[in-house]
Amino acid sequence: MGWFKRLKDGIQTATRNKKEAPEGLWYKCKRCKETSTVKELRENFLKCSHCNYHIRIGSHDYFDLLFDGNFEELFDDLRSKDFLEFTDLQPYHKRLEDAQKKTSLSEAISVAIGKVNRRKLIVAAMDFKFIGGSMGSVMGQRIAQAIDHALETRIPLMIISKTGGARMMESAFSLMQMAKTSAKLSELAKAKVPYFSFLTDPTTGGVTASFAMLGDINFAEPEALIGFAGPRVIKETIKRDLPEGFQTSEFLLEHGFLDFIVDRKDLKTRVGDLLALFATKE
Repeated sequence: MGWFKRLKDGIQTATRNKKEAPEGLWYKCKRCKETSTVKELRENFLKCSHCNYHIRIGSHDYFDLLFDGNFEELFDDLRSKDFLEFTDLQPYHKRLEDAQKKTSLSEAISVAIGKVNRRKLIVAAMDFKFIGGSMGSVMGQRIAQAIDHALETRIPLMIISKTGGARMMESAFSLMQMAKTSAKLSELAKAKVPYFSFLTDPTTGGVTASFAMLGDINFAEPEALIGFAGPRVIKETIKRDLPEGFQTSEFLLEHGFLDFIVDRKDLKTRVGDLLALFATKE
């Protein structure tokens, strides 16, 4: 029976790895350093019960939080290729293989369709643990196909951003996705199909400079880092001290870049309210 136990353990590990939330018994908060049980953490919507710190979670964790029950994943057959045979400390194709094996994910973004409070929604959610949630050609293509599906079905689209920016191992192929996704979203706008952009920690680089800030509604989790270049780079460039809280979701809300901030425990309710608000008669 040894082979059966190894198979079972492998399946359980693959299932766990698709989610970024902590496993085991205990969790030590990265911000306040207080300890909670993982059970308490999950009962509190994957937030620290002591300081309300929203821990980083993956795409499948968001799918579980949002959808009423079952959901269907879309476009999972698309895979990144090493077009440029790029090598830094290791070949890019090796980085892809390692990321896929470690996370049991095929890419840094996953797309699913399901129901939120009984209304259909297409959700494209990023995973920071897959090469920093970086935007490559496959991320752009999955978003483009999600938009096409939304256009065809007239089902609203929501993108959950969690990214370090463009995937430079793909060079111009990565940067092209900024224009590609922005152009596709203009088609969605013309067709009057709702697009909600949800920004989580962190949302930086080319994603912020393109589709992440183009929603009909732009909203974020509390204390999320949101910006293009990092604070240190900006400070060294302009030779000035930055305002307190610069590039946090609270700062962006105060300065008109966001519509609202939502606590994770209220996320499904607020998204359900948006779907009801934007609903059209069939």
